[in-house]
Amino acid sequence: MSTPKTVLELAKKAGAKMVDVKFVDTFGTWQHFSVPVAELTAEVFAEGFGFDGSSIRGWKSIEASDMLAMPDPATAFIDPFCAVPTLSLTCTIAETGTKEPYGRDPRGMAQKGEAYLASTGVADAAVFGPEAEFFVFDNVQYDAKSNGCFYSVDSEEAVWNTGRDEMPNLGYKVRHKEGVFSGGAGGHAAGPADGDGAVDGAVGDAGGAAAPRGGDGGAGGD
Repeated sequence: MSTPKTVLELAKKAGAKMVDVKFVDTFGTWQHFSVPVAELTAEVFAEGFGFDGSSIRGWKSIEASDMLAMPDPATAFIDPFCAVPTLSLTCTIAETGTKEPYGRDPRGMAQKGEAYLASTGVADAAVFGPEAEFFVFDNVQYDAKSNGCFYSVDSEEAVWNTGRDEMPNLGYKVRHKEGVFSGGAGGHAAGPADGDGAVDGAVGDAGGAAAPRGGDGGAGGD
């Protein structure tokens, strides 16, 4: 089990220079800010990182904007994508002063739900997991103006491109609703999806299978 001590040891061993402090807003969007690794101490796990909550939609007004991001040591990992060695930490949000959980923090809401579930005796654990589904397009366009609006997406794998002059067009197009597990000539996204799965495993997230996603023409992965 991770502790503040093991997190500090991880940061030191990896030569981390920065700490990426992550949390989720009420609408489910990832938010973050970074601090120098010198600010990562054992005390900060109990005291939290201060930040301006008025910058988050629907949270605090400017005159009462001070909030705390309370890091969870179990979420610590070295971010493989940062140019500067960076330790990533996911946080719950608390009120400054009282350190009471903030009522609009989704992570805090989930923790309250878990505690209530355990108190009922129905179950002693709850498991939450996102499905990281995405689509990969070759071109995306959209606009909304006073005289009209439109959107357009395109992928060379899409079924609507069977007749496109590609010199050569080999005809391997993904039909509607047949792209989730497509392989062979139609599974162009398998490589990137496998790469995503490998990176997820390297940082300790083994919760998702790598599967190419072609859906209705856009290639992607889970």
